[in-house]
Amino acid sequence: MDTIQAITSRISVRQFSNQEISSENLQTILQAGMSGPSCVNARDWSFIVVRDPDKLNKMADANGRPAEPLRRAKLGILVCGDLERAFKGAPEYWVVDGSIAAQNMILAAHALGIGSVWLGTWPQMDRVQAQAKLFGLPETQIPHSVIAFGYPAEPSAKEKLLFEENRVHYETW
Repeated sequence: MDTIQAITSRISVRQFSNQEISSENLQTILQAGMSGPSCVNARDWSFIVVRDPDKLNKMADANGRPAEPLRRAKLGILVCGDLERAFKGAPEYWVVDGSIAAQNMILAAHALGIGSVWLGTWPQMDRVQAQAKLFGLPETQIPHSVIAFGYPAEPSAKEKLLFEENRVHYETW
């Protein structure tokens, strides 16, 4: 699958089959997450990979009702911002850098035939605190988002075109 096709055909998958995700595919997904740009190349993110169904259920509890897909996922990844590595001139860029890493992992998974759904954590502080407590994170690791992964239970949709010309402005508003 080429990059444009991966971007335009990706959908959020909330129902997963029982097929396991191989260690090789997980490695590819993580490598994609680490391959995106970050502010001054700070690479100010970290990831917690979870395969254990009990822990996935606890992650879902910590993130609330929208995180129900974690209960059916074959694995989840908690994306965190690493404040020790963040750019000192503007440490808040960790949020953008975490978003880029998450999107890269989602697109890589899709290209491998693996479905995913992004489950927001930051800036809902109740979710942030619950995930931090669940994983025993040090204060320098801030939960950003959770991604549920698994092979889709049903075939995914065809390529979609979501381009809206009225949202694009050239040279001026």
